[in-house]
Amino acid sequence: MENTGYIALSRQLTLRRELDVVANNIANMNTPAYKAERLIFREFIQKPEPNQPHSFVQDIGMSRNLTEGPASPTGNPLDLAISGPGYFAVETPEGIRYTRHGRLQLDAQGQLINSQGAPVLSGNGAPITIPNGTGTITIATDGTLSGDAGLIGKIGLSEFADEGKLKRDANGLYSAGGQQPEAATKTKVMQGMLEQSNVQPILEMTRMINVHRSYQSAQRLISSEHEQSMRAINKLMRARQG
Repeated sequence: MENTGYIALSRQLTLRRELDVVANNIANMNTPAYKAERLIFREFIQKPEPNQPHSFVQDIGMSRNLTEGPASPTGNPLDLAISGPGYFAVETPEGIRYTRHGRLQLDAQGQLINSQGAPVLSGNGAPITIPNGTGTITIATDGTLSGDAGLIGKIGLSEFADEGKLKRDANGLYSAGGQQPEAATKTKVMQGMLEQSNVQPILEMTRMINVHRSYQSAQRLISSEHEQSMRAINKLMRARQG
């Protein structure tokens, strides 16, 4: 395959992966606290001959849009939206993970858990249990829980020096990515609300259309290069036969 074909193929491979990312964003447009992602590209310049550079494209990583999604009221006192850069900490079989998905509930033992059943941790790293007969639960902006009889505990809120280094796991969870969590100082909790996805569907659909068109353009380039090669081969064969 000639250099033109390799260039087009490298573009198609990255476009295929970009399409997967766009499709995943669209699939999570209604997932609370989901953050849209983008591929990061790097261009390689090769000069096989003087004054004839060839550009190859490679995706080298993923970036995450850390913009807050809009907060929508739900009326559920255990639904919590985070305003600011903070995260809830939850205990999973793989260790402590972090999330902004605040759809919480109580299990049969009165323990505060997330929608996947992982215990939500307090500031000192312990699970939080709501006693029977607590009555109306009030959650302050700093995560403090109170009932009819008074103070219950405080939900832990963590912030990170570089949010972009958090590694996304399944179910809206993140691992710390080697960072140490810090006590939240710029974060507030809003009770009875949920942070929505920050995916913008119209922009994602536009990106999907553009990716599809770029893929077709690369395919036409490959087909054109193939046709030129075949014509050259046929010409050489006729010259030899003549």
